[in-house]
Amino acid sequence: MERSRWGLVVAAGLAVFVVQLDATIVNIALPSIEDDLRTSTSFVQWVVLGYLTPIIGLGLCAGRWVDAVDSRRALTLTCAGFALSTAAAGLAPGIGWLVAARLVQGTFGAILMALSSVLATVSVRPDARARAYGLIMLFGTTGGVTGPVVGGQIVESLGWPWIFYLSIPPVAAVALLAAGQLPLGDRLTWPQRRWLVEAATFGGGAVAVLFALSLAVTESPVWIVVALLAVPLVVAWYRSRDAVPVRELLGTRGVLGPHAALVLVYVGLHVLIFVLPFFLQHGLGTTPGTAGLVLLAYPVAALATSYGAGMVADRVGTRPVAVAGAAVITVGFVLLLLAGGGPVDLFWRLAVVGAGFGLFNGQLQVFLMGNVPRSQLGLTAATSNLVRQMGNAFGTATGAALWALSGSSALRWGAALAAVSMVIAGVTVARSRSGPKVEVSS
Repeated sequence: MERSRWGLVVAAGLAVFVVQLDATIVNIALPSIEDDLRTSTSFVQWVVLGYLTPIIGLGLCAGRWVDAVDSRRALTLTCAGFALSTAAAGLAPGIGWLVAARLVQGTFGAILMALSSVLATVSVRPDARARAYGLIMLFGTTGGVTGPVVGGQIVESLGWPWIFYLSIPPVAAVALLAAGQLPLGDRLTWPQRRWLVEAATFGGGAVAVLFALSLAVTESPVWIVVALLAVPLVVAWYRSRDAVPVRELLGTRGVLGPHAALVLVYVGLHVLIFVLPFFLQHGLGTTPGTAGLVLLAYPVAALATSYGAGMVADRVGTRPVAVAGAAVITVGFVLLLLAGGGPVDLFWRLAVVGAGFGLFNGQLQVFLMGNVPRSQLGLTAATSNLVRQMGNAFGTATGAALWALSGSSALRWGAALAAVSMVIAGVTVARSRSGPKVEVSS
């Protein structure tokens, strides 16, 4: 049996770290960017949306391309493109340049996410795969934690452009690690035109839904119009031949259930992630610094349990650990529903949610990726990332609506909704069955 190549696992983890870092670090810099570039809040929000839009819209196309080309060449090109667009964002003289750079950065980020799951699956033996994904989730969680904490210090001491330059060294490390452990294959080919049509139809529909959800809390009915734009786009995609592999993938045993569970989990989590800062600052009157420390309980607890979850899963299986994680998250949501104290009381309850997420997230991905053939790993990585992003968007919009309608009571309503969605997700995973196994590539 071939030995595991842990250097590739580290490369995959660093790729996820970078994508998560750039998704979170920019939020703390938006006020400074708005002032320095003399723009408005309505424009500066596109610094975030410009990064997220291609990750959602091009996710399927990126997954198909990754399945069809040499991994080493694809990773080298992607790392170079991500680094150059990141540098361009830091050098931006105006808001238009910055948004354009973020669009390009998000495009390469979508490919990095697809490549990371493929590398993690094929670079280690099946009996070590859970540990590999636990390590990658540790990297990803670290990126999410590092963004807001380090970003604030960088903006204050060096200026906002340096939050982008921070990503360049780890991206270079990803390319170097892969070059040392991956064989060099055939030259890269361009994505097929029909994949780009898929990006315009399915991706356009997904983005329309995302924008509609972000506008749903306003009094203007424009969000309904935006949502309706998604219907003909998604119908056109569904009738195309490129929808067939996705439908076949979701029909594979052990695939549809994990996808549904991911949507439910991310909706529940992001309802609370949106509501909690408002509850802490407007409901309890805490400072932004204190609110940030409370919210830190979730990623830190997830970081603490993610690798250990992989070690346990290598012995007992990934599905039991994922189900146990769903149960722990549910307990955490119920604890938040019953919370009646201040920041410290919320901190430990939120830490329970984070600990459960560390058990759940990585091992569900291991279970999912182990249920598909090697030829569909990139597509599976893309679809699972896509449903996560859509869960983020729907949960955020729901949290915003709850806060607008019920104020401080939104925490209890959100926790109740999250607990229900988590129970359904746990049952869905428990009822899912394993599919064919993926072997390590030579």
